Amino acid sequence: MLQILNNVPSFDFVGKRKAAMYVSIALLVISVISLGVRGLAFGIDFTGGTLLEVGYSEAVELAEIRQTLEDAGFPEAVVQPFSTRDILIRLQQREEESNAQLSSEALRALRRAAGTDLDLRRVEFVGPQVGEELREDGGLAMLIALAAILIYVGFRFEIRFALGSVAALVHDVILTLGFFALFGLEFDLTVLAAVLAVIGYSLNDTIVVFDRVRENFRRMRRGTPSEIVNRSLNQTLARTLMTSLTTLLVLLALFILGGELIHGFATALIIGVLVGTYSSIYVASSAVLALGITKQDLMPVKKEGVPDSQV
Repeated sequence: MLQILNNVPSFDFVGKRKAAMYVSIALLVISVISLGVRGLAFGIDFTGGTLLEVGYSEAVELAEIRQTLEDAGFPEAVVQPFSTRDILIRLQQREEESNAQLSSEALRALRRAAGTDLDLRRVEFVGPQVGEELREDGGLAMLIALAAILIYVGFRFEIRFALGSVAALVHDVILTLGFFALFGLEFDLTVLAAVLAVIGYSLNDTIVVFDRVRENFRRMRRGTPSEIVNRSLNQTLARTLMTSLTTLLVLLALFILGGELIHGFATALIIGVLVGTYSSIYVASSAVLALGITKQDLMPVKKEGVPDSQV
């Protein structure tokens, strides 16, 4: 049994890289078109608006609350459960009414429908200027993260590895954002945090593969770069799949049991883990091979006066 577990598979990942490239190009085209045509459905965090937390004396149906708000003139209202009796309501900002007027009008409608007084737990206002700053800062954070990763991987490995890792990360981010644009899912600060987490997860997976690639380039006396990369991918495959599967189990539990409040966060991470696992196997490694990596590029620099055995 132990021998079976220790056996290294021999899948021809590198041989399928052209087919994978066509799949990636198709998905990227769909994502870019979706982002350009439909755009992201930014939440109140980015567009500005009002957040109400309302407490009921007993459990209430979300569909009834949504219908009440729609009848009161708030068809765009987002209703989410905070607990069994506490409800979060997000209202988009209107030019002709202030945030205070919007919150008062919505609360009156809910009280009339409930037939009893409701407990207003909190009210938060996000102005359009603040939302725009958050949107710009979020985009800047992703660019800074990608630039820092390019520098880090370039110093730790080699510039072609750095370019390959950044190509994989850009691929993952665009596909995740494209998924949200294509299906019209709300994009708020929690989803942005998830996208940044996807960058970290995908990078960690890619670094593990690159470590093995560098090690095998130095250890294996025979073999072309494609054969060495393919061997490295097979050696790290078990670790990659186990990490991805255990992470997905946790994320699925969050998505199913965590409530609507973190659905966007869990969805972004689920998509990110799936595309991140795919990109660490195909996109990053294929990019390194396409850039012409060789054994000489990864051999340790020989110091003067030091025997080869000590380098």
